[in-house]
Amino acid sequence: MARSPARNKRPPLSEGQLRDLALHYVGRFATTRARLATYLARKVRERGWEGDTPPDIDAIVTRMTDLQYIDDAQYGVMKGAAMARRGLGPRRIRAGLQADGIDEVDRQGAEAQARIDAWDAAETLARRKRVGPYATALADPAQRQKQIAMFARSGHDFATACRWVDAAPGEIPERDEG
Repeated sequence: MARSPARNKRPPLSEGQLRDLALHYVGRFATTRARLATYLARKVRERGWEGDTPPDIDAIVTRMTDLQYIDDAQYGVMKGAAMARRGLGPRRIRAGLQADGIDEVDRQGAEAQARIDAWDAAETLARRKRVGPYATALADPAQRQKQIAMFARSGHDFATACRWVDAAPGEIPERDEG
């Protein structure tokens, strides 16, 4: 027997319930100020608001930051390092942090603290995808283009991509110190 939509409707949120949702969210997920604000705004849109004045989402987010439940700079360091370990390049990491709502100052600090090394990330990607020195044979021209495109989508520059893709199987290219 299907329930009627009216019976599934949850009551509108109150200030205390919104704070509880925020606390539950930051307790469960590593997050940023922007992501928490987006989450709370979505919950208010879905369930409605019982008060006469709109909810003060910024105050709740600020309170969570003051309590150090949210730290955008630390989140940026953690996320940037994790992305670099997966083989993603500096451009892709920067874009990911920006999409998570990390501001420019915290993004630069995260990149510096995480010591994102583009060459090591490119090597990780080549190893994971069995490209260049980790392949069994040299790539044909069509496959080479696809591999270079994969490096570009991962945030690496063209020169780095070409050096890894064009490397002979078993021969790891030397790091360019310039």
